[in-house]
Amino acid sequence: MHIFFKKHLSTLLFLIYSIFMLPFSAAQEGLNDDFNARVNSLLVEKFTSYSELDQALRKDKNDTLKMRFLARKCQEEAYLEGESFALTMIGIFYRNKSFFKKSTATHYQALRIAIDAENKELQVVNLNMLGVINRRIDNVRKALDYHQQALSLAESETEITSSLKKSIAVSLNSMGNIYLTLNQPDLALERFKRSLILEEENNNKLGLAINYQNIGYGLEQKGKLDEALSNYNISLRYNEQLNSEVGKVICNNSIGQIYLKQNNPKKALRIIEPTLKSALKIGDQFYIASAYIGLGWAQLELNMDKLAEKNLTEGLKVAKQYNLKTSVSDALLQLSRLNKKRGNYKLALEQYFSSDSISHEIRNERNMKYVNALTFEYETESKNSQIKALASENELNKLKLKESNRNWLIVLLIVILLSGIPLIVNRQKRLRNEKKILTLEQDMLRSQMNPHFIFNSLNSIKLYIINNEKENAVYYLNKFSKLIRKILIASKEKEISLAEELDTMALYLNIENIRFSNEIHYETHIDEDIDLESIKVPSLILQPFLENALWHGLSTKKDNKAIIIDISKKNDGFVSISITDNGIGRKEAEKIKNKKLLKRKSLGIALTTERLSNFFKGYNKEYSIEIEDLYDKENKPSGTRVILNIPIQKTIKLKTA
Repeated sequence: MHIFFKKHLSTLLFLIYSIFMLPFSAAQEGLNDDFNARVNSLLVEKFTSYSELDQALRKDKNDTLKMRFLARKCQEEAYLEGESFALTMIGIFYRNKSFFKKSTATHYQALRIAIDAENKELQVVNLNMLGVINRRIDNVRKALDYHQQALSLAESETEITSSLKKSIAVSLNSMGNIYLTLNQPDLALERFKRSLILEEENNNKLGLAINYQNIGYGLEQKGKLDEALSNYNISLRYNEQLNSEVGKVICNNSIGQIYLKQNNPKKALRIIEPTLKSALKIGDQFYIASAYIGLGWAQLELNMDKLAEKNLTEGLKVAKQYNLKTSVSDALLQLSRLNKKRGNYKLALEQYFSSDSISHEIRNERNMKYVNALTFEYETESKNSQIKALASENELNKLKLKESNRNWLIVLLIVILLSGIPLIVNRQKRLRNEKKILTLEQDMLRSQMNPHFIFNSLNSIKLYIINNEKENAVYYLNKFSKLIRKILIASKEKEISLAEELDTMALYLNIENIRFSNEIHYETHIDEDIDLESIKVPSLILQPFLENALWHGLSTKKDNKAIIIDISKKNDGFVSISITDNGIGRKEAEKIKNKKLLKRKSLGIALTTERLSNFFKGYNKEYSIEIEDLYDKENKPSGTRVILNIPIQKTIKLKTA
């Protein structure tokens, strides 16, 4: 038997090839003949309009193999518009499969080719697609930037083609979605309705389906569930006319969510179960996760706990795998409810806090980006000028640094020739010290420009804007702008006067006090014989101590909050700066810190001590920092006092003859 197979092996392989491979090859060849004819026709016509390309390739544009083949052929023929269009379709495919990195890279490539072709229609389409990707992954600011670029580019054309009109509608629609993520439904609905008008003029059923769906989202966010359901159903009818499986999945997921919010889990279950099957078939992980979580929620309400756990766990798995933060939060919330129902209170509490933490993180990111956008609108021109000036100054500093490095190299060679090794060693020590000081100053600036402080300040200003308290908003925005400017200016100075430092700290406390509803009483006492202008200190040296007093000492105290700064001259050689708060004390603050799940390590005090050490090297005496724990008559903690003793007389170096 073995000899027979060995003898006839080639014959058997040929038969296997004939049975399995030849029909497949023939089918492929037949498919390629048809598609090749369309590609060859396209390479002759060389359409430049997006709508013409879309019409010519409507049967093939969702087939990635064909689009890759088209892109390669167009590249060979230097047909830029065709290549850009093919890559655009591939990028959309990747996005719908949740391969966001691949999608981004492909759309960037398509955008660069469109720019080379000077084709604004394709540029606008790809800018919009990049915006959609960033919106999917909660990168709100980038998404808004891309859509704004697309909108500005489209509207800059003197003749608005139907393709550009469609792109404008997409930009408005996507910007509306961004406002939804920022919990601004009224602004979102205004964009959706403008987009809807354009889609009606174009008689674009797909655009109408998308806008009615998004109007439903906006109404749902406002709590108008019946109106939202009506718009979802209109969108569903358009998607059924278009036979769009993706559109039907999106609509049915939303309709199921409405039924759940209306306490009708049976209806929700009937909608979501078949929707999950469709979502799995399509392969869009965003809607797969949403369907699993919606199905699990409905089953939980109907006491189908085992099935609920299975589907919620699967939804959580998909959401984590594809970094879908909102879906992760939703799944954890429903699992928390399930475990509470089962009596697993510890696990339920952990899941609830995890859900709340992620939700809070998303809100913080989105709110900060929204507030940044508002601030940008207030001072666009001045900020742009500042950015340009800083960029120019940065380039100038780089040139100076290069020139300085060249000069030092020449000096170093001369020193080697004249003075030998000891001077080289001394030079290296100085360079290391300067580098250390520069690193300290950079770390100091990063510490002062704390993102939490910036976000909290801007978020407080945002609340004044939302509550229509224009005077307060403008007042604190001016204060905030002045503080940031002072921080940036001070960061470039090796030393400033104590008067300037106290002025900057007063601004800092004024801004921080917004978060405390202006409950903190702040005083500064200065001895009459002290000349604040003549006393020099490192810039922003008091901020870390004040920040500790605020957030560790006073933040958890209920009322009667105060910070007192006393400045006195202990003797001819020292000035004492005392910062006293009437907070909860260091021991209680440490207990609270240890209970927190997320612990943020503060580098402010460590940086401050290093900066003080470097700054006062040339003085007669050394600085000192004392920290006192304060207690009341009943020996209970009543606050903390930090005393900074700084020398004010430098060492006098006598010149030798």
